Amino acid sequence: MRYVLLVAGGLIALMGTVWLLQGVGILPGSFMTGQVFWAVVGAIFLVLGGALVFAGFRLSNRR
Repeated sequence: MRYVLLVAGGLIALMGTVWLLQGVGILPGSFMTGQVFWAVVGAIFLVLGGALVFAGFRLSNRR
């Protein structure tokens, strides 16, 4: 279960980072570039992915 949380959280955080950077216009080349909606969704996914990674690390410390 620990590895599932770490991998899923890492992938979600990576996806959120890409969406956030595209939303604020730093990472060009997509229909998402410069759209505030994608910046907000990216920030939410980044926080969610970070929480999953944190939970995965907490699970590993308990054993």
